[in-house]
Amino acid sequence: QVQLVESGGGLVQAGGSLRLSCAASGRSISINRMVWYRQAPGKQRDMVARISSGGSTWYADSVKGRFTISRDNSKNTVYLQMNSLKPEDTAVYYCNAGFPPYDYWGQGTQVTVSS
Repeated sequence: QVQLVESGGGLVQAGGSLRLSCAASGRSISINRMVWYRQAPGKQRDMVARISSGGSTWYADSVKGRFTISRDNSKNTVYLQMNSLKPEDTAVYYCNAGFPPYDYWGQGTQVTVSS
């Protein structure tokens, strides 16, 4: 069993920054690809960024150049640094870890960006 707990969300003005954390417990995530998703009201959950066990990263076009995903395996934690935030970044942000055949999600953290 893996538990994922996101934190770091909040209310910020456009142009501001937030850093989200996803702390895992129950199993080491060091060999896993970790992913951040987000879901805005009335919309589907979309992948925002992912990081491989080796540190390779991928970003959605909408956040490229503004968001940075990183991991600290010693802390079993993944981060999402979000800079130059825009109102359209407002969503609940979720952390995801796949341990086949299981898929684990955190409870989500709300990010609200005011214009």
